[in-house]
Amino acid sequence: MFSKDIGIDLGTANVAIFVKGKGIVLDEPSVVAIDNHTRKVLAVGNEAHRMVGRTPGNIVAIRPLRDGVIADFEITEAMLKHFLAKIGGKSLFARPRILICCPTNITSVEQKAIREAAERSAGAREVFIEEEPKVAAVGAGMEIFQPSGNMVVDIGGGTTDVAVLSMGDIVTASSIKVAGDKFDLAIMRYIKNTYKLLIGERTAEDIKVNIGTVYGGRQDEMDIRGRDMVTGLPQTITIRSHQVQEALAESVHDIVQASKNVLERTPPELSADIIDKGVFLTGGGALLHGIDQLLANELKVPVLVADDPMMCVAKGTGMMLDYLDKAPRPSRRRNYMG
Repeated sequence: MFSKDIGIDLGTANVAIFVKGKGIVLDEPSVVAIDNHTRKVLAVGNEAHRMVGRTPGNIVAIRPLRDGVIADFEITEAMLKHFLAKIGGKSLFARPRILICCPTNITSVEQKAIREAAERSAGAREVFIEEEPKVAAVGAGMEIFQPSGNMVVDIGGGTTDVAVLSMGDIVTASSIKVAGDKFDLAIMRYIKNTYKLLIGERTAEDIKVNIGTVYGGRQDEMDIRGRDMVTGLPQTITIRSHQVQEALAESVHDIVQASKNVLERTPPELSADIIDKGVFLTGGGALLHGIDQLLANELKVPVLVADDPMMCVAKGTGMMLDYLDKAPRPSRRRNYMG
């Protein structure tokens, strides 16, 4: 009687929670700080994220999700418990129904791990798993339940999911483990190889957000600090946008190729619809400067960045919750419109 429906965007970089009737109530990094010796959880979310790269030896700030799936089951469960307690916990939710998003190529074992983590951390009476690009498309305002083609490229933290949808389901899709985290690693590797300077993930992310680009035109620069590999001493250098473009070229090429592969497998009638409507970009990677222009140039179709792309999946879970009761039991996990 008092239970609530909850939608969870269990992302590699961030966790967002949508509560039916309230909207998005939480958006925090998927980071947990633990004591290495006791495995005790010391901090979760924003507080843990501030510790990344700045902890003593016995404390480690980790991401329990990698490439869109659970890498550490116990820590994921503890993280979900913490977040659900933060927004009201079991006093507010009596055995809720939970909808969780996952990449399109997730295995049945990985699905089971996600379902069990939700059931144990929230005492959920039912857990629904839905593909991320489908939910992202709904959250971006696309009419995916009509008999026409819609294409979405969801660039998250761990995976990029590309899908063509029609009649409320996925027609063709691809999921690759190249996204925000790989961009950060590419920037770290470029600076290490070019300047013999070691920087951390936080610095790489700042570079990506503040001066990053993948398609000419941007001419910003930024001073960054790191540890010189030769002297071992701190050093400051200046890096420019065109260098970040060079660093990200290979990773972005993989996303372009995945998008082309999906379009090549799309039925011609749906391809015609995509030319009319364009491709929608969602996820944090959609905010990377020039990614829309690059994809439009390579795919030869219009490319649009969704409004508030980082929240598309979370908003989509809220919209999909409305269809839970309408879906027939056998296909309920796959298609909520029935």
